[in-house]
Amino acid sequence: MSPSRSALFLLVTGATVTLALGACTSREAGPSTSSTNNGPAASAASSAPGGTGCSRTQTGYPQVDPKTAIVGFSQSEKEANPFRIAETQSIRDEAGKLGIPADKLLVTNAQSDLNKQISDIKSLLDRGAQLLVVAPLNSDGLQPAFDAAKAKKVPVVTIDRKVNSAPCTDYLTFIGSNFVEQGKRAADELVRVTGGKGKVAILLGSSGNNVTTDRTQGFKDQLAKTPGLSIVAEQTGEFDRSKGQTVTEQLIQSHPDITAVYAENDEMGIGAVNALKTAGKNPGKDVKIVSVDGTRNAVQLIADGSYNAVIESNPRFGQLVFKTLQDFASGQPIPSTVVISDDQYDETNAAQKVGNAY
Repeated sequence: MSPSRSALFLLVTGATVTLALGACTSREAGPSTSSTNNGPAASAASSAPGGTGCSRTQTGYPQVDPKTAIVGFSQSEKEANPFRIAETQSIRDEAGKLGIPADKLLVTNAQSDLNKQISDIKSLLDRGAQLLVVAPLNSDGLQPAFDAAKAKKVPVVTIDRKVNSAPCTDYLTFIGSNFVEQGKRAADELVRVTGGKGKVAILLGSSGNNVTTDRTQGFKDQLAKTPGLSIVAEQTGEFDRSKGQTVTEQLIQSHPDITAVYAENDEMGIGAVNALKTAGKNPGKDVKIVSVDGTRNAVQLIADGSYNAVIESNPRFGQLVFKTLQDFASGQPIPSTVVISDDQYDETNAAQKVGNAY
């Protein structure tokens, strides 16, 4: 990891990404798209079929082959952090492997604006999208967009964040991680690296989506089994590196005796590293850090000794998305939820597995 303290992060377009860990004035830095998908694609760990599953016979939707269709992808957030970069690139890469022409893969970005995402999805439908892939910004609020897709009999696959709508009625299926389990695994790692004693601060993700809710619930439920660890503070960093740094700076002032940080994504965890170093503390040693994601920058920090563990949340949905759409087209019933398997990084494997990170 580069020790450079430059004010802006540099985006390096090579196989290796160098991170400036000093000031956190920009979130544009991150792995180049050429290095985000070297790791394994998301694979299904389990499925929740919800009865017999959802089929074309059940929905009355037409048969549409993904290889020849116009496919729309609605990305929810600015592609300034590695997860979103890798997620979008995975969709593009798999479309390319299937021979889908570039002009038949329509991609929009809502820039973290729910109203814009609704507008984006309706725009994709107006531009002729026959299949939709949506990375929802929030768990609620997208119903008008789903209604518009349903009216045109366009199947919708949601990824990464669950929505509070009805599978097989408002959307076809959800593909993503078990976020409660991620929180539990993060708690287990924090217990391990702290020896089960200390004071913990939680950097919460953004509100309004199931990722934050589930990762918090899983972590707290599991940590409650270890009375030697107490949660002394929790505050949202909105999945943002600079906000994670600012929040940690505030927490250090109000709780100088913090000995561990659970960050609900790597970006906030890296922000915490910056804040702790500025405060003269040694992250990974004085204050243990565990987060969820699996970005290359965080995994490299583990290898360098400034971080303790990362629970992966694999963003490479492309292969599973298009397989699901192909299965639906062929008449197979689709489960309401497809849970993917996620890896884990710690001091024993980070150096060897950093190439799998994104």
